Amino acid sequence: MISYFFEDTDFIFKGKALNNRWLKIVAESEIRRLGQISIIFCSDNYILDINQRFLQHDYFTDIITFDYCEGDRLSGDLFISVDSVRENAIEYGSSFNDELNRVMVHGILHLIGYDDHTDEDIRQMRSKENYYLSLRELM
Repeated sequence: MISYFFEDTDFIFKGKALNNRWLKIVAESEIRRLGQISIIFCSDNYILDINQRFLQHDYFTDIITFDYCEGDRLSGDLFISVDSVRENAIEYGSSFNDELNRVMVHGILHLIGYDDHTDEDIRQMRSKENYYLSLRELM
């Protein structure tokens, strides 16, 4: 089950049902089941506070993923900075919605076990993101 929350933002997320179906397809394609996923849309300042308090990182980011997975059941919290997603969309020349979808699937891929620490990890993560984004376009 995917739940949506909003902290320190006036952002409104539309299309929850479609998003839920898409993320379920992502999970099942990776031989996983969706457990309890919380997607928390927030501001840059909110995510910076989370980053400082829980990860001891003093910088802005577009997403922080907290993993509570057990076995093949995906569970976790995805904190997504709407401010950073907007900035990234401009920087990368994509639409806000495309960038938001990329960040959401990025978080799910982290829960599945994909990493982005090395160049090879990053290539694999981008490949998976692109593949699942292409599936979303077909929905």
